[in-house]
Amino acid sequence: MAHARALSRRYDDIVPVSALREGFTHGGTRWSYGSFYSGIFRPAGFEGPAALSLVTAPPKVGRDVPYEDGVDRVSGRLVYHYRTAQQDSFAARAAAERDNRALRAAADLGVPLIYFVGIAPGMYTPVAPVFVTEDSPDRRVVFLEAALPVQDTTSAGLISDDELRRYATREVRIRLHQHRFRTVVLAAYRGRCAVCALREASLLQAAHIIEDREEAGTAVVVNGIALCAIHHLAYDRNVMGIDPTGVVHIAGRLLRAIDGPMLSSGLQAFHGEHIELPRHAVQRPDPHRLEIRYEQFKAAG
Repeated sequence: MAHARALSRRYDDIVPVSALREGFTHGGTRWSYGSFYSGIFRPAGFEGPAALSLVTAPPKVGRDVPYEDGVDRVSGRLVYHYRTAQQDSFAARAAAERDNRALRAAADLGVPLIYFVGIAPGMYTPVAPVFVTEDSPDRRVVFLEAALPVQDTTSAGLISDDELRRYATREVRIRLHQHRFRTVVLAAYRGRCAVCALREASLLQAAHIIEDREEAGTAVVVNGIALCAIHHLAYDRNVMGIDPTGVVHIAGRLLRAIDGPMLSSGLQAFHGEHIELPRHAVQRPDPHRLEIRYEQFKAAG
């Protein structure tokens, strides 16, 4: 658990699979996190019948993820599907059932697991610890909840009360939502700010056109624009607007102001310029959403 969280800190919460495949050392033994091809993993020689880790594959362009892992709309818990044999052979079915037994054992014993959630091809966010808090054999799914990290989960049973687990699980959902949205938006804009073309990854963010608490504020690429930190903040504070044709507008009071080079070069200079758009039309910002947000900018002015 500690090693997985250390990798999250090192890679800003999105860890390359190459680092994960190095595994970790415990008790003088090198252990694997899994192949990242099989979603449920219990290492050979692992003490006890329960799994060590779970994996949800990252989305691939033009292809669906193997399982519909996600969030239960009623309880807010994470949903994880049993493994299904990919081939109709005795060996494939036996391997799938072996993994499913390890998943059910984690539920029976209440032991902590590490959950690797695919954000983009070759990139995963580790969530540790998670617990199986309900097994639903008829639906062939289990429900997962996160818990607050503790110093030692090697022998612990289910930790944290219901309220703390709900809080921790909600925080995990927010993290995953933000990571996935940022990844698809920045990829669409080729890793640069749509206004100033800055390419410094540490300063790039995915801005919502319509905030995600609104009905039209879904985390889809057409509701996002890649912006650097200063232009994202200006957009959120309605001192910079983008009209439905993609033209940048700076609030009148800032256009009239006299200040240092950040104002003149960083904001005023882009008034009337067009944003850089994604190459693929299906990834470009939705004009209807832009119009709604632009009206908010004008009202604020």
